[in-house]
Amino acid sequence: MNNSETILNLAKKTIETESQAIGNLASLLDGNFSKTVESILNSKGRVVITGIGKSAIIATKIVATLNSTGTPAIFMHAGDAIHGDLGTIQEDDVVICISKSGNTPEIKMLVPLIKRGSNILIGMTGNISSFLAQQAHFNLNTFVEKEACPNNLAPTTSTSAQLVMGDALAICLLELKGFSSKDFAKYHPGGALGKRLYLTVDDIVQINAKPQVSLDTDVRKVIVEISEKMLGVSAVIHENKIVGVVTDGDIRRMLNKYDSINGLTAKDIMTSNPKTVDVSKLAVVALELMQDKGISQLLAVKDDEYKGVVHLHNLINEGIL
Repeated sequence: MNNSETILNLAKKTIETESQAIGNLASLLDGNFSKTVESILNSKGRVVITGIGKSAIIATKIVATLNSTGTPAIFMHAGDAIHGDLGTIQEDDVVICISKSGNTPEIKMLVPLIKRGSNILIGMTGNISSFLAQQAHFNLNTFVEKEACPNNLAPTTSTSAQLVMGDALAICLLELKGFSSKDFAKYHPGGALGKRLYLTVDDIVQINAKPQVSLDTDVRKVIVEISEKMLGVSAVIHENKIVGVVTDGDIRRMLNKYDSINGLTAKDIMTSNPKTVDVSKLAVVALELMQDKGISQLLAVKDDEYKGVVHLHNLINEGIL
């Protein structure tokens, strides 16, 4: 067996081991999970998630997922908690403690301190006979038969199971709270994801030129208008209404059709009934219209009044496409 085959086989074995363990998680769900979700929903505080080692790293990711889906959460390192950071936990907070073994010295020291207050303590461990599982109000069972590590030592399968359990919590909370795409946009204002959720056609139109000609505009002036505004298109306006559009394609077809362009006007070469989009629509809706119609520009309107152009290049530049 060559090195390439060995590498691929090891990778496949790792993935298969972890996928089987994750698949088994569904069978471990019970009333503890439901009560955990209900406790968080009914809480007036945050979710404080703690752990140590690799479990602490997983905890920070779960915190990020909860925060981004509408459930306020904060990370508290278990080691730091017993050295002054226990004040992170407020009266109404729900605490989730993540530990594979559930028996580490830090966890054994931390759990009684948490239980001195009125906080609900959730354990996340695969060892249901552990100190953490026995002391917690509810335990989320993340049992795995073995780690993907050939020595069954390095946290691999176990941390994957913890991560998936955290995702299950976040999605249940999201659904039960009725967390919508508009809510999601508020927590993700930056980057392409956020822009797909909040960027409107009007936002784009505002930064573009507004090419327009009349029905009797000479084609030479039409070409100049399209070239100067650099959007590959010009609206044709009559009595403040859009009656047509002239695109780069229309110009090319004109040159193929006519031996001379003398006397030609926008009316002679325009495309009637052009595709439009309301400025209030999301930019991603404009993208869908362009893709559906196989075009690269749309005329933007408000109450049938011409407002400008949105171009495919705008959407690419904004990361929508």
